[in-house]
Amino acid sequence: MRAAIELFRREPRARWFFGALAQSALGNGAGYVALLLIAYDRWHSPWAITLVLLADLLPAMLFGPVFGAAADRWSRRACMVVADLLRFAAFVGIAFVDGIELTLLLALVAGCGTGLYTPAALASLPGLVRPERLPAATSVYGAIADLGFTVGPALAAVVLLFGNAEQLTLLNGVTFGISALVLARLAFGQAPGEVEGPHRSLFAEARDGLAATAGMPGIRALLGVSAGALFFAGLFNVAELPFAEDILDSGEVGYSVLATAFGAGFIAGSLTGTAGAAPATLKERFGIGLLVLGAGFVASGLAPGFAVALGAFALGGFGNGMVIVYERQLIQATVPDRLAGRIFGMKDALSAWGFGLAFVSAGALITLIGVRELLVAAGVGALLSWLVARRMLANSFNEREPAPAGASGSGAGAEAVGDVGAGQQRANLVGGAGNSRRAGLDQGAEGIDNGGVELRPGPGS
Repeated sequence: MRAAIELFRREPRARWFFGALAQSALGNGAGYVALLLIAYDRWHSPWAITLVLLADLLPAMLFGPVFGAAADRWSRRACMVVADLLRFAAFVGIAFVDGIELTLLLALVAGCGTGLYTPAALASLPGLVRPERLPAATSVYGAIADLGFTVGPALAAVVLLFGNAEQLTLLNGVTFGISALVLARLAFGQAPGEVEGPHRSLFAEARDGLAATAGMPGIRALLGVSAGALFFAGLFNVAELPFAEDILDSGEVGYSVLATAFGAGFIAGSLTGTAGAAPATLKERFGIGLLVLGAGFVASGLAPGFAVALGAFALGGFGNGMVIVYERQLIQATVPDRLAGRIFGMKDALSAWGFGLAFVSAGALITLIGVRELLVAAGVGALLSWLVARRMLANSFNEREPAPAGASGSGAGAEAVGDVGAGQQRANLVGGAGNSRRAGLDQGAEGIDNGGVELRPGPGS
């Protein structure tokens, strides 16, 4: 926690960035509840909820690498501003339109905004803070993002006592508008260095990212293991509500408390990474996160009562937070700046596919094997992911010393790299949520002294 406190004390730009992120994350967590209520009210069918959830995931599922290619070509700050404006327009529009068709269309627009924002934001983090505070920034990013989905629904309940779902959705849109205004005046998130020769299409550049990922055994394995673990986490998430209501008989209040415990555990797990470490240590902690995640899920399924389930949910959330933060930091230790957006876009796509498949299959699995059994199966799946990770990552990320600050992803001794632009292998690619090692390059380019804040108008670099 000391590193996180130092981050806010000594990095003024980080205070602005994370302040904007916090308010939009809280709005998004509350808006999530409102969007489900609106969709169900406009089409009284369970398919309304399914479709609106898929509308949020579909853009990343189909175009995650393309969004990442955009973040690698243009100013990442500009990409984030555009993404926030898309979500501003989408949620404000949902508040005023009628009918499920327009609601789903605008939900797709919001999903496009999220799909563009995620790789651009994560690739921008090393340009936001000094190199030694990058691990703390990455940890805080994950903690704040999950804080929105932990506290946001409670805020929604309060707002809904005095208003309606449409008003809540409108407020959510306003938070994205505020975020766009703040980010537009922050000096960070430059585009990577220009590549010689004419630009190819974004689809071609996205294919380059796919080719580079395929050529990196360690990164490829990390992406695959993470996607599998998130699939099992998605199964767990779907089973939470029937477990609370039908098995524990704790009702909607009990479900809310269990979900809050999971979110609190996630935030705590994310914050374990504030100090950073060498790649070999990050890999070990990533594996520990998978173990804790699996143990929490199994314990949840076997819990005889609410009190035990509460602790098990918090344990599972803690493991989830560890998995994500150390995966991101492994990426930061090995990925070159000019590929960071595509890597995070790829990660976002795989995560969306994992959750999407889990949402589609969980109902049938609950009918087939039961709720408790599905929770235990999700835990066993996470434990198998740990075994797979141990085997597939055995020869990767073994450096015992962190990469030099500002190395900009030369590999930190991880895996040999070639030239991706020509379709050859290029550095380690892996998704997660932070770009790695631009560590200070953007700061120098923007003339920021010691991380000092520089608010300025204009479209950005």
